[in-house]
Amino acid sequence: MRIATLLLLFLLPAFCNAQELPLLGLAHVGFKVTDMEKARGFYTGVLGYPEAYNLKVNLDAPTTVYLKINDEQYILLTADLKDSENQRVSHVAMLTSDVRKAHSMLSGRGVAMEPVVTGTGGSQSFMFKDPDGNDLEMVEYRPGSSAANARGKAIGPNRISQRLRHAGVMVAKEQAALSFYRDKLGFRETWRGGPKEGETRWINLQMPGPSGDYIELMLYSQPPTRQSLGSMQHICLEVPDIEAAYRAVLARSAPDSIRQKPTVGLNRRRLLNLFDPDGSRTELMEPRTVDQ
Repeated sequence: MRIATLLLLFLLPAFCNAQELPLLGLAHVGFKVTDMEKARGFYTGVLGYPEAYNLKVNLDAPTTVYLKINDEQYILLTADLKDSENQRVSHVAMLTSDVRKAHSMLSGRGVAMEPVVTGTGGSQSFMFKDPDGNDLEMVEYRPGSSAANARGKAIGPNRISQRLRHAGVMVAKEQAALSFYRDKLGFRETWRGGPKEGETRWINLQMPGPSGDYIELMLYSQPPTRQSLGSMQHICLEVPDIEAAYRAVLARSAPDSIRQKPTVGLNRRRLLNLFDPDGSRTELMEPRTVDQ
């Protein structure tokens, strides 16, 4: 009996690490903005995402506005960005089908996490950090929550995209980040690249589960400027036709406000980079390469 117990204790960590986390895809990315109305002009006026609901953590906290991409995915805007503050992405959230199971599994893998809590909107979630200090969240939309009640509602006809495909996070410690996302969270590397041959500046890590969503590690070695920070910390929205998306963006934008035209990225996909009033980047990208 004692031998069996010892064997179970020995094998349990390996079993926990072999199991896939119950992830359904990206849930949302939170952006801090200086002016909510100007931010709405971009995210709602240009990108076409309507407000599904808004929440406050407490009476003294600023209101967070939830802009709907689809029934499972949102962009969160909170007007609490200070003039001296360069960090504009507050956190990246992943959707789980079982938040307590995910918490238990990560605990078994040695990940430091906050407790599972029920938020103001009724969803259950927990926060944790990657080795570079990026704030991550796992959230489950519980029955009766604001997200669950919003299903089928606020589906705007002007949405530039119906899919949040990846989020970019800044990473200085490549090996520590890979060990965390790959070995602890079970993500799988699908591509890496950089502006020069043999140089790695970004690594795509696909999360477990059916969605195909991924995190893009944006590697850096020198302290980033405010501009480069806004570009590296980004979201990517998938569009079927980049030229059609570009025409829609032009029709909804002020003259000369679009910095770039569609181009072909190093991953051989057609893309377009847009920037909100605070300089945070939104990448529009086609799902297929130009060779397919």
